[in-house]
Amino acid sequence: MDDSSTPPLVVKFGQVGRYDVEQVGGKNASLGEMFQHLSAAGVPVPDGFAVTASAYRDVLALNGLDRVVDSLAQAPEADRSVVSATLRQVLTTAALPTDLVARMTEAYRELVGPDDGPVAVRSSATAEDLPTASFAGQHESFLGVEGVEELLVAYRACLASLFTDRAVTYRDLHGFDHRNVALSVGVQRLVRSDLASAGVLFTCDPDTGFPGVVVVDAVWGLGESIVGGQVEADRTMVLRRGGLAVLPTVVGSKRFRSVRGPDGRPQLVPNSPAIAEAPVLDVAELRVLATWAEAVEHHFGMPMDMEWAKDGTDGSLWVVQARPETVESRVDLLRYDEVVVRGEGPLLVHGQAVGRSAATGTVRTLRGPDEGARFADGDVLVAELTDPDWVPVMRRAAAIVTDRGGGTSHAAIVSRELGVPAVLGCGDATAVLHD
Repeated sequence: MDDSSTPPLVVKFGQVGRYDVEQVGGKNASLGEMFQHLSAAGVPVPDGFAVTASAYRDVLALNGLDRVVDSLAQAPEADRSVVSATLRQVLTTAALPTDLVARMTEAYRELVGPDDGPVAVRSSATAEDLPTASFAGQHESFLGVEGVEELLVAYRACLASLFTDRAVTYRDLHGFDHRNVALSVGVQRLVRSDLASAGVLFTCDPDTGFPGVVVVDAVWGLGESIVGGQVEADRTMVLRRGGLAVLPTVVGSKRFRSVRGPDGRPQLVPNSPAIAEAPVLDVAELRVLATWAEAVEHHFGMPMDMEWAKDGTDGSLWVVQARPETVESRVDLLRYDEVVVRGEGPLLVHGQAVGRSAATGTVRTLRGPDEGARFADGDVLVAELTDPDWVPVMRRAAAIVTDRGGGTSHAAIVSRELGVPAVLGCGDATAVLHD
C-alpha cells in the first residue's frame, strides 16, 4: 500500500498486499495479495475494497470510545462482559465520519456500477488469519448486502463484532492487547455459492501435516455450514504427485445447505435425499482447485487453509479467502500428553479424530455455552456442535466430543489451535455420554 502521512480510509484490493495487515487486517491483506499477484496466473479472486483500520480508529474517536477500549484492556475478566456490551451497543448505531461515508459510497459504486448490486461484507481484524491464530468465525460477515445504506449498517455491525464476549475471550487466550487490535472491513463482489456450492481446502492433511495431498471439503450452498459444523462435507484427497490424481470422495451426509437469510446471515434449508447423497464436485473441478491451491501455497511459501466458492449463475469457481494453516505451521508446539489408560471397556461413541494427543477427564454434557458455569477445568466437553460462542468453555477442556461437525468445522479448527484432542461428528454423543 502506498505510504503517506495520512493513512487512507478506503483502499482497493489491487492496492494492498500481504505486508499491509496493520491497515487492512489479515483477511484483506491476503485477498489483495492474491488479487494482485495470482489473478494473472489463473487463480480468480473476486474484486473488492477494504475499509481500513484507520477508519475504525476514526469511528472510535468520533464516538468517544477510545477510553472505553482502554478500560476493556485494563478491566478484570469478570467485568469485561459489561464493557464489551457497551462498545457493541454504541458501535451498532455509531456516527460515521462524513469523509468515510463518501469514500465508501464511491468505492461501492465503482465496484458494482450504478445499480445496487449485492456484495459480501466481511470483517478483517489486524490480528486475524495469522500463522498462530485463525480467529475462525469470531467476527461478523454479511452476504448479499445491497445499496449504500445496507452497506453502512453491515459495516457498523462488523465493527461491533470485534467486542463480542467470544472475540474478547479469544484475544485474551492468544495474548492480544485489545487496544492493539483494529478492524478493517472487506467489501467484495458476491459469488452466488448459495445457488451452487462452496467449501474449504488445505495444502496438507490438517490432521497429520502430510504435505503430499490437497484436501478439499465441499458442501451445497454457502461454506459457512462447514465451519459451523451443521453439515458433514464431502472430503476428497488429491495426490500432489503423479498429475494430481484424485482419490475417491468420501461423501458426507449433506442433509442441509446454507443460503442467504433475509438479514444477510446464513440460514439452513433441507436438501432432498438425492442432492444430499450426490458428490458436490466432479474430478475436473477438484483438479482445478488443487492446481490453484498449489499456486497459492507456492506464492505464500507455507501450508495454506483456503476457502473456495462456485457461482450458481455461471458455474465459475473462485478463491474467496486464504490464510496460513494454523496448526502445521506451528507443529513444534504440539505434543502427546502423558496419559496412561488402563483396563478395557465398551466402545461408547466414535467419530472423526482431531489432534495429536490423548486426554482423560470427567464428562460434562452441555446444551449450550451458557451452561459453562457447570464446566470445570479439565472436564471433557460433550456438545451437539460448537461455534465461536463456545471458545470460553473449550479453552478449559481436556478434550472435546461433538455430535456434529467434521475436520474443517469450528470445533476442529479451534481444537487444533488449543492443542486439545477431539472426536467429532459422533452422531449420538450427547445421548450416550452423561455427566
